[in-house]
Amino acid sequence: MMSEHEQFMRAALDEARQALAGGEFPVGCVMVADGRIVARARRCNSAEGQRNEIDHAEVIALRRLVAERPDLDLGSVTVYSTLEPCLMCYATMLLSGIRSFVWAYEDVMGGGANLPLYMLNTLYAQMRVHLLDRVLREESLHLFQEFFRTGTYWQDSLLARYTMAQTVQAKP
Repeated sequence: MMSEHEQFMRAALDEARQALAGGEFPVGCVMVADGRIVARARRCNSAEGQRNEIDHAEVIALRRLVAERPDLDLGSVTVYSTLEPCLMCYATMLLSGIRSFVWAYEDVMGGGANLPLYMLNTLYAQMRVHLLDRVLREESLHLFQEFFRTGTYWQDSLLARYTMAQTVQAKP
């Protein structure tokens, strides 16, 4: 039986597969409220020639969500991402009121979820968050390995080296 977290992570993985098929970094994100997906997005503009560090899946999904559902209490939203949110995305979602984060694959180079909020200034120090990692990690790892075999984005990075050194378990 597939858990609710696995169900929504599969939707994020679908977004990541579409990003990968388009030559983009395979990060997909869905935002969930009341058991339903309320926003979805994938990384874009990571390809050579159009590269920027603003069009992350989480930021795009958040922009869509606040545009389409301005009345939604973002404190009720859970974010599902195929890669641990970076510091920019994590802080943006925190400041927007989101407190629940689920991801598949750890970002050993730029993940922001290990930020010790209690050590920061009052605005962040008082935030209480729910973090859940490694949901469908193997599936996400496989996408990142596929990307790093052929892509150019972050090719010689710590994340690429770490990812390519991981062993993917064979499926029974």
